[in-house]
Amino acid sequence: MEHAGIEPAARDLFPGALEMMLLEALRREPMHGYALVQHIQRSSGELLEIEEGSLYPALQRMLKAKWVTAEWGLSARNRRVRIYKITADGRKQLEHKVSSFERMLEGITRVMKARTS
Repeated sequence: MEHAGIEPAARDLFPGALEMMLLEALRREPMHGYALVQHIQRSSGELLEIEEGSLYPALQRMLKAKWVTAEWGLSARNRRVRIYKITADGRKQLEHKVSSFERMLEGITRVMKARTS
């Protein structure tokens, strides 16, 4: 979905942004893949659209790194789905990613403010 010339830009996210958002969503509650996509899209005001081609490889990397676990469960529509849950290592990784993101955002903000001086 596009808004006033703003196109969904998941493919333009900086490295680690998708994992950070997935971990944050899972910090709130365990979810299956489609619910994660919906959560990110809704939370971003429809500005971000995560595609399966990005989502599932990211979840696999996070499973391998032991930042999340997965178990089979049922969706609200009674379909069999993998439900992902953040681990203690995932919570530590989330803290690290958020801290790095905040530093990067501060640096970008300073550069952009310097532009107007």
